[in-house]
Amino acid sequence: MAGEGGSEEGKSFKLLGFLDVKNVPCARESVLYGSVGSLVVGLGHFLATSRVKRSCDFAVGGFICTMLGYWFYCRYNLAKHRIRQRMLKEGMRNKILFEGSSFDPEKKQTDSGYQ
Repeated sequence: MAGEGGSEEGKSFKLLGFLDVKNVPCARESVLYGSVGSLVVGLGHFLATSRVKRSCDFAVGGFICTMLGYWFYCRYNLAKHRIRQRMLKEGMRNKILFEGSSFDPEKKQTDSGYQ
């Protein structure tokens, strides 16, 4: 029993055969929010109109709209986060590289105040 868990770690779940939900950022959350949006829109439309086929059509449309909406929102925030990480990493590298040298911006600020 304990040995079986190790073989499942490498497995991934592919939605529709091409969307690897485990490895693609934002895919899992997008599908989950899309399914909740589908349920809310479909059930809401059914309660309002009592038309089953039309409610199913609205549910599919709600799934697509909610999933794509959250996908773009999540990917945009992920890109912003990665840009901030890259800028911070570069700033830390420059700080370490220039610290104590004549190119150190903090040294120029403190030296100019005393002269």
